[in-house]
Amino acid sequence: MSVELPFAPVDSIIRRNAGNLRVSADAAEELALRIQNHGADLAQGAARRATTDGRKTIMAEDFDVERVIDANDLELPVAPVDRIARLRIDDRYRVSMDARVALADILEDYADNVATSAAILARHADRRTVKAEDVETYFELFE
Repeated sequence: MSVELPFAPVDSIIRRNAGNLRVSADAAEELALRIQNHGADLAQGAARRATTDGRKTIMAEDFDVERVIDANDLELPVAPVDRIARLRIDDRYRVSMDARVALADILEDYADNVATSAAILARHADRRTVKAEDVETYFELFE
């Protein structure tokens, strides 16, 4: 499976949570893949809620979001998040713009949490670089 999310914004998210640590390209790639899988899972759940409500359009509320933030306040770009949302749902669903932004916001919070923990793990290992193994270890420990 290809990764739909560009690595640059994911790298920026890790860096804002890593303080003075460096970030390997592999760490950004690993986190991007994890974000993509999580987003696709969330979209499946949202599609089920839309179906239950008799809709073919996934809305922000299908992601249990009370308020949709401005897309300009996000690091993650909305277009790749739209592609992520469609990875595991069939073509009969539409994804509203608010739903795309809501999913991007959820995924960015998710990435922040993982990146913060990965930085802690890198420091604990007495390294100055956040690596893919730190992201992987986070998921082994907490998911």
